[in-house]
Amino acid sequence: MGIGFLGAGKMATALAVGWKDAGLANAADCFATDVSAEACAAFTTASGIKTASGSKDVLLKCKTIILAVKPQAMATLLAEIKPLLTPDHLIISIAAGINLETLALGAGSTRLIRVMPNTPALVMASATAFACGTGVKPADKDLAAQLFGAIGKAFHVPESQLDAVTGLSGSGPAFIYLVIEALSDGGVKAGLPRDLATSLAAQTVLGAAKMVLETGLHTGQLKDMVASPGGTTIAGIHALENKGVRGAFIDAVVAASLRSKELGKS
Repeated sequence: MGIGFLGAGKMATALAVGWKDAGLANAADCFATDVSAEACAAFTTASGIKTASGSKDVLLKCKTIILAVKPQAMATLLAEIKPLLTPDHLIISIAAGINLETLALGAGSTRLIRVMPNTPALVMASATAFACGTGVKPADKDLAAQLFGAIGKAFHVPESQLDAVTGLSGSGPAFIYLVIEALSDGGVKAGLPRDLATSLAAQTVLGAAKMVLETGLHTGQLKDMVASPGGTTIAGIHALENKGVRGAFIDAVVAASLRSKELGKS
């Protein structure tokens, strides 16, 4: 299908590559634009999708439009495209914090879907949640589920939950990269070469996540399956608990969620 990207940054690139690889987007029918020539060049190199001269060109060529600019740039973009939008355009926003009411006021349309994906879309492993505006048709909702389900897991949620989603799965990959880096550092300190330590750490995180998703067991049960009495794992868990690791991650998600709300208000 023809999809237009207004904004060609890293998240837009991840989506474009994911949809192309999933067979849902034909590069010849898709277009993107961005104020940054560097971003446009990187987008085209990664996805094969051509860039257009501006928003007007994208809106004329495509009916499904992805708003992929920074939250701070959204008001300017909406003012620019409002006169060009028609009832045929489905608008999908991936900007953190910008709620459907604000989007509707700025765009003059309620055929809007607000989405919070994350960058693992690039490897078909995104965790995405989306909420629909009042003017969205059943086919629009199905399309969003199809697009974002093709690059990972997609969940339809009430809009009131999207800031929390932003704090958890939107920002979460960065938190996990810190975990992988820290585990790798621990391996290096214990005597492993860096490349091996990083590969082991990343595969361990991947495997643990698959265990959660595929077994259906509670994370506490899975933890207890590894932590034998008096063993190495419980010693490590004790060290983590002494450093307040649970509280640190909870605080990180809450802080990111609150920042999402602040971005929406500003």
